Amino acid sequence: MTLSPDDDFLAAEYALGTLDASERAAIAARRLNEPELDAAIRAWEARLAPLAEATPAVEPPADYLPAIEARIRGAPAVAASDGTNVVALRRAVTRWRAAAIAASVLAALLVAGFIARETTREALPRQYVAILQKDASSPAFAISVDLDSRSLTVRPVAAPAPAGKSYELWIIDPKLGPPRSLGVITTDAVTRDAKLAQYDRAVVQDATYAVTIEPPGGSPDGKPSGPPVFVGKLIPVGP
Repeated sequence: MTLSPDDDFLAAEYALGTLDASERAAIAARRLNEPELDAAIRAWEARLAPLAEATPAVEPPADYLPAIEARIRGAPAVAASDGTNVVALRRAVTRWRAAAIAASVLAALLVAGFIARETTREALPRQYVAILQKDASSPAFAISVDLDSRSLTVRPVAAPAPAGKSYELWIIDPKLGPPRSLGVITTDAVTRDAKLAQYDRAVVQDATYAVTIEPPGGSPDGKPSGPPVFVGKLIPVGP
């Protein structure tokens, strides 16, 4: 049996708490024997939960209730024989409830979206590392990158200095075209550089990093002189 639109509407009102006492009691009794209605209420409660969690409790002013009661007592009574007025009032109440549900659902979705966006933003890894190596048993350099500042640190692991030559680090990504030099690195000291600052975060994160052997001081023409001897890619290590 599929839940009717009217019952789904009632489930939403039940979750919002807009039903009066008798209507709420009737729905509470029905949900005990109607699994689909109970599931619909739970679904609405789950959709609206972020709104309740993100909104701090607010105590209404103490004088609101007497003012509301006074307005109710002063409202013109509806004649029991005037069926038109009763129908119009019920329709107005239905419209108000529908508007309240729509507004609440929209607010809940906005809050949920904001929470999801902020949670995702906070969860994005910022620190990445890569081991540049010839094969799994031959690590040569370890590089670390902070994606927020695009700062690059290169630490030698086990790369003997090439006689009369220099090691040069490159960033390789299809979006960049030919490999781009990140400078000469040494085998006996930590190298820090800010050259990654000119590249987009996604490029820095997804690129391949490679080391070539070049003439002293680096490539004379800005291009790798030969194939890479050590390569690696970044992996996330923390927020």
